[in-house]
Amino acid sequence: MTIAPGNARQGASPLYRAMRDFVQSVDDSLPGKLEITKEGIVHDMMSPGGPHEVTAAHVSRRLERVMPDELLAHNGTPDVEDEPEGIMRHPDVMVIAWTDLNVEGSIDPRTVIAAIEIVSRSNPDNDWVTKMRDYPLMGIPVYAIFDPRTGEGAVLTDIHPTPAGPRYATRKDFVYGEDVTIGDWTIPTDDLPLYDKGSGEQR
Repeated sequence: MTIAPGNARQGASPLYRAMRDFVQSVDDSLPGKLEITKEGIVHDMMSPGGPHEVTAAHVSRRLERVMPDELLAHNGTPDVEDEPEGIMRHPDVMVIAWTDLNVEGSIDPRTVIAAIEIVSRSNPDNDWVTKMRDYPLMGIPVYAIFDPRTGEGAVLTDIHPTPAGPRYATRKDFVYGEDVTIGDWTIPTDDLPLYDKGSGEQR
């Protein structure tokens, strides 16, 4: 849900900075996560734990089993920020080098090798629509989506220019149970949890 609409575009850095200051001041006191998009501040009401967090942990661990030691599949803080674009995102998992993570403040999106999102029940368009737009704008070369609502996902790559701005040119869909390639690494997707259609709990 967008709770603070605005025009966080290039040239509007005072507005973007005001939104960023607001997000940082309340981020620890609200459930879910707050991010800044082109439309303003988005509040994604993720449920703590459950299929969302379990999926992120599985994906992170499976990637780290096959990646070189100098990389990690990080699912903690900080944010990934592109101030000129007016975007601040917080991927559920990001593939990044240890040296690029070892910085003060936000992560430079152009050091992120891949961003991975687990679709939330409360705001699926945040992952399937706005992040599909924002991540190529930020220069993140690979975007992978895992959707516990349906047991499906997609990997988007090959940023190319369009009249609406940079977009991913290639999309490879997958269903849970298939192997999926994220960047240079292939992992299984079996045994990932799904949202229960009634209660929102893991099944």
